[in-house]
Amino acid sequence: MTSLPAPTVHIVDDDALLVRALVRLLREEGLDARGFDSAEAFLAAHDPAAPGCLVLDVQLPGLDGLALQRRLGAQGTALPIVFLTGQGDIPMTVTALKAGAVDFLTKPVEAARLVAAVGAAIERDRDTREAAGRGAELRRRLASLTPRERDVLAGLTAGKLNKQIAADLGIVEQTVKFHRARIMERMQARTLAELMHQTASLAGPVPATPVAAQGRQAAQD
Repeated sequence: MTSLPAPTVHIVDDDALLVRALVRLLREEGLDARGFDSAEAFLAAHDPAAPGCLVLDVQLPGLDGLALQRRLGAQGTALPIVFLTGQGDIPMTVTALKAGAVDFLTKPVEAARLVAAVGAAIERDRDTREAAGRGAELRRRLASLTPRERDVLAGLTAGKLNKQIAADLGIVEQTVKFHRARIMERMQARTLAELMHQTASLAGPVPATPVAAQGRQAAQD
């Protein structure tokens, strides 16, 4: 799997002096940081494919911080958010955290606490992107299976024995064993347990091909 590019911390706040101070602080910590004075300016420049996190004020001109969080969520952008505001309250904090914010900090904030929150947000983003990359790779491997191999895999994920899969598909058990070995090779799974973990991570059992499903239905009829 290719390594991810360096993350960027996006700071969105209409206090220009604060933005400059935070950009300087984070750059001193070895992080790439960019400042924006509005949610709209951030959205115009944001690349969802780029890793990083967002340090976001709640009270902003135009689109406010919570509205920006909702918009990013609706767009499927999982950019972790650290809220930093001088006008927060408990309901606002609960709303932000329930929607997935990493932290909700109040101004003025200690530098160490902000850096720690940004670090946690970057780590969450990295974990999310690495998990997505692993999922994409597993889907690529799954797509490389032949229709018959998918039928055998569907039987395996359903917990069936080789002889049961053979009976379902109208083939001999030795052929099932051959396909099973090929599946393990193509999916790069060392054990059956690892193969089951891979398919489970792809959200559910592998569906059999229409031909195999029709064959089982005909056998039942």
